[in-house]
Amino acid sequence: MDESCLQYSLTDEEKLQFNQSGYLIIENALSSEQVGALTAVTDQIYERQRINGHDPTKALFYPNFIADSELFTNLVDYEKILPKVWGILRWNIYLYHAHLIVTPPSLQEKNDRTFGWHQDSGRVNIEMESHPRPRLSIKVAYFLSDVSVPERGNFWVVPGSHLNDNLERPTNGVGQPDGAMPICVKPGTAVFFDRRLWHTATPNWSDVTRKVLFYGYGYRWLRTKDDMTVQTLLQRSDPVRRQLLGDGLNCNGHYSPTDGDVPLRVWLREHCPSLAN
Repeated sequence: MDESCLQYSLTDEEKLQFNQSGYLIIENALSSEQVGALTAVTDQIYERQRINGHDPTKALFYPNFIADSELFTNLVDYEKILPKVWGILRWNIYLYHAHLIVTPPSLQEKNDRTFGWHQDSGRVNIEMESHPRPRLSIKVAYFLSDVSVPERGNFWVVPGSHLNDNLERPTNGVGQPDGAMPICVKPGTAVFFDRRLWHTATPNWSDVTRKVLFYGYGYRWLRTKDDMTVQTLLQRSDPVRRQLLGDGLNCNGHYSPTDGDVPLRVWLREHCPSLAN
């Protein structure tokens, strides 16, 4: 990595915002050229899935996409974003989950039914014995389409709810929890969010197709959440990217890592010692 990436390090203000609200919005994380190129590849994937039988009236959830294009791979250690990821989780991290979502217009009449509110990680939220639940991982969502106004299949959140193990929902199934709000952002925006943040997808009541790339970073001792068949990328990757793609010397190195397991720590020790502990 080039040390110029340190100009994008997590600031004290950003860290406070993330810790308090559970999410962080980074505008203009991607240039218009990047958005255009990533959108073209995403559209190719969507069309291929449609030809293979995907219902075009429903959202496409497509995991394990990192190896589908070098454009996707290059975001794994993207200089404008990775320094903020390690600013939150430190250095013993990797990409444990990735998926893209394309949400076409739903063609449904707008309604006020309660959305599918949840925290990420499934059984983790039942089986971990702590309060509040541990962070463990974060996601970075790159928005390729314009969701700067509501009703475009926006990602909704309850700010600050990442510190609550439960979320009170309307008992009659109508309306949203207190404090719930849509994330309204322009193309090229990256949104970080804590896996514990109560959030939900929503119907797309507009005529604009919503397109988002999700990159999930977690500690190296977490299992992957999808197949993550990225082994073919390792040979042509630098040491830090290899770490982020799940490489290591042995299984014990996920729990008690040596420098050979975590080249990111080696790099930080040289360029940013305060984060190498």
